Amino acid sequence: MSKKMQSIGMLCLGIMACASMAQAQENWPTQTVKTVVSFSAGGTTDIIAREIGVGLGKLWNQSVVVENRPGAAGNIGTQSVVRAAPDGYTLLVNSVGPIAINPHIYTKTDFDTVKDLQPIILIADVPNVLVVASSLNIKTAEQLGELVRDKPEEYNCASTGVGTGSHLSCELMARTGNLKLTHIPYKGADALNDVLSGRVQFMFATLPSVSSHIASGKLIPLAVSTANRSAALKDVPTMQEAGFKGFEMSAWFGYFAPAKTPRAIIDKINKDINAVIQEPDLKAKLSREGAEPIGGTVEFFTDFVKSESDKWKAFTKELDIIL
Repeated sequence: MSKKMQSIGMLCLGIMACASMAQAQENWPTQTVKTVVSFSAGGTTDIIAREIGVGLGKLWNQSVVVENRPGAAGNIGTQSVVRAAPDGYTLLVNSVGPIAINPHIYTKTDFDTVKDLQPIILIADVPNVLVVASSLNIKTAEQLGELVRDKPEEYNCASTGVGTGSHLSCELMARTGNLKLTHIPYKGADALNDVLSGRVQFMFATLPSVSSHIASGKLIPLAVSTANRSAALKDVPTMQEAGFKGFEMSAWFGYFAPAKTPRAIIDKINKDINAVIQEPDLKAKLSREGAEPIGGTVEFFTDFVKSESDKWKAFTKELDIIL
């Protein structure tokens, strides 16, 4: 066979491969899509992933399964997606902590969330809520601050892990309230169980993860972390209103894929999630739980992730948190 014929043959094979790949992307998904959540079942990330997953499953006519892979403040689940095949069949629903905070405090990780993950869409913004068990008989954030100030050894702040939003909220409370408090990190939702039992006195939890406990009266919401009150807790003041000047923090959640996932697949997922989170029933449900649906373009979320990473890099450096 002449070199010319070989070249033509190779060209044809290349064209056929490209056409096959393009068709596969156009028909995506043709199998089950796995969504990894880096925290335990029952937490806000898990709740949001499952609710959106139901809508995507109907839209795609494929199963969308949620796999919880907690540990190392979200790093274990995040790493599993970084190492997954970039074909769209393994996605990540994650929050501000593992994406924008952990890279600046965990020095031994072998991945970069900015370089090794492709942001797809910002799905929701959620306030953290300062909560205590009703059995403690604490009614306001001001009262809690006074008790911590008088007996710091008796009042501890739980979190879902070092470097998470709940942890940094504890640090912000100490700083803005001029308090000395002990931070106790847990693995995911285990923190909430100890607060409910009264073994640990208080924590900052994302609103969807505690809304049912607030409704049942098991937890008392003392304040929200955001600059403005939450529509889901209109009577609960902000931390700033409670006297903690300069306190402002919210949790955000988004979808990610392994880097190098084809842009056609990324765009399809973005388009479909935008549609799902605007469905009236889901939008109303998320809003009732305190999660404000956002959506938007891939480019918007990519820029947002970079800006959040820069912001928390400065804050964690100021706190000198290195693990």
